[in-house]
Amino acid sequence: MGAFRNADSNNASPSTEDRRLWKHVHDNVHGNIYLDPLSLKFIDTEQFQRLRDLKQLGLSHMVYPGAVHSRFEHSVGVYWLAGNAIEKLKAHQGLELDIDHADIQTVKLAGLLHDVGHGPFSHLFEREFLPRVIHGSKWNHEEMSLNMIDYIVDEHNIDIDSGSLKKVKEMIIASSESAPIKTSKEKLFLYDIVANGRNGIDVDKFDYIVRDSRACGLGCNFQFERLLDTMQVIDNEICYRAKEYLTVHKLFYTRADLHRTVYTHAKVKAIELMFVDALVKADNYLLVSSFIHDPSQYWKLDDSIIKTIETDDADELKESRELIKRIRRRDLYQFCNEFTVPKDQLEHFKHVTTQDIVCSQKSGVNLREEDIAVSNVKIDLTKGRNNPLESINFFEDYDSKEKFPVSKDQISHLLPACNQDLIVRVYSKKPELVEVVSEAFENFQLKTYGMKAQVHATPERKRRRVFPC
Repeated sequence: MGAFRNADSNNASPSTEDRRLWKHVHDNVHGNIYLDPLSLKFIDTEQFQRLRDLKQLGLSHMVYPGAVHSRFEHSVGVYWLAGNAIEKLKAHQGLELDIDHADIQTVKLAGLLHDVGHGPFSHLFEREFLPRVIHGSKWNHEEMSLNMIDYIVDEHNIDIDSGSLKKVKEMIIASSESAPIKTSKEKLFLYDIVANGRNGIDVDKFDYIVRDSRACGLGCNFQFERLLDTMQVIDNEICYRAKEYLTVHKLFYTRADLHRTVYTHAKVKAIELMFVDALVKADNYLLVSSFIHDPSQYWKLDDSIIKTIETDDADELKESRELIKRIRRRDLYQFCNEFTVPKDQLEHFKHVTTQDIVCSQKSGVNLREEDIAVSNVKIDLTKGRNNPLESINFFEDYDSKEKFPVSKDQISHLLPACNQDLIVRVYSKKPELVEVVSEAFENFQLKTYGMKAQVHATPERKRRRVFPC
């Protein structure tokens, strides 16, 4: 019996004719996507279908109305690209790499299930909410994905070999700092496809960069097809043709640009800060944070939490309801100003806190920490301050079996010298305090850097604004 014991499949890679008998969906990014029988066993569960009720970009749709796509379609898209990637490798190097049907199925399942443990409202749940209610929380959706996969297999009696299932889970967390040592040293290139821990080039990014750009109405001139068509395995590692160096850079630059213009948009962050405050205040009553330890409870969490808070009449949710009402009525926390941390200060930067701003006030108004929200935004090319291109190996041409790194100076002097931005933003929770908060923020910059690091002063009309409009 093969690694994947499925009554609907055999050990041979399906032909095009066989694929036409699979179920298929039409995706607005990739066109027709064909779903193999084993993957369908996971898809047709309430735990996976839950991903339909998790917006891929959390609350970004309140600024970009089209950004209502879900984790479900992204996961199916990654499944499809993962299958395309390994099928291309098999077509070009199949005999050399000994790629078999079990490898193809494993990679596709990893792509399909990589986000099955995601929480409500994208990364807000684990990065903003949980640390507020669970001191020192290190919980992450990747680990929950592994727990959820085990739960789905047991709950729905999915017939899959334990060794193959272990490889699927290893591929999902291959880019995580807590990634375990691989089960086998053979075919390590398979772990570069879904979540690439070596250099960050993976089909997860290929899908969400194009999908998110399209949903938000933004142009995207990154073409992942060029990388899929030109990749080659050398010394157990996926490498890329040297002439595609700028295509690789465009992948990381486009990702960073999406972070700047969409994921961390100043108004998106204002809405997120408000919702996190609402969720924190509601947690003692709804016990949302208690669901994270048990997959049988966790799968019941989705974006409908916001509606629960909004419509439940319990006194315990009064403050949370008011915050949701403010979001609905666009009475948001007021963005006062921001500055980018100077390049020579990046290494020793410490997150700015509400206390830092309060301690910098000079006005007669008694500004309190609960009147302010601070957002410390980090945007990089996926490797912190390091250039991700330095960890990528290239090859000269398809008949070459030698890999080599390429220095950015060998390609262009227009590429960035620094690979990370740290942005500090301050918000006033009350419109009448914008002027006071803005002055305290400016004082903080003067005290910290000896100058105002912000680009311009807070607009006068915003400073004088008393009531939301």
